[in-house]
Amino acid sequence: MTLLTKGSRLFPERPSLFSGFFDDDNFFGMDFPRLGNGWGSQVPAANVKENENDFIIDLAAPGMKKSDFNIDVQNGTLCISSEKEEESEDESDDYTRREFSYSSFSRSFRLPESVNQDKIKAKYENGVLMVTLPKKEEAKRVSTKKEIKVG
Repeated sequence: MTLLTKGSRLFPERPSLFSGFFDDDNFFGMDFPRLGNGWGSQVPAANVKENENDFIIDLAAPGMKKSDFNIDVQNGTLCISSEKEEESEDESDDYTRREFSYSSFSRSFRLPESVNQDKIKAKYENGVLMVTLPKKEEAKRVSTKKEIKVG
């Protein structure tokens, strides 16, 4: 495969016949994401925040419904996935137009030992899925602020 994408051994300065095909992400002039579960799938952006009591994962997933998400924890890994299929049909006197749309994604997060897996909660609001991962009591930070006087 290296020979196809990097040129030939005899002429390394000259690209191979296939280098433009394999090296270019713009396949047939259409942009397909590099991550995901196949054609037309995108992995939503995620922000992970930590505060004193929990971790919070915000997943940008506009245009979805609460029922579109599957969230589970198995062997210390949180998996958030979705599969959405839509079909529309437009009939007129001369033609019938049918359109199909299919999208899916899956994100996995390895959970730290400090997460209380039995109390994980999720809510979907304004295009953002927010998953709250509460910390175990023994893992919560105790604020030990100490003021030091300048002498």
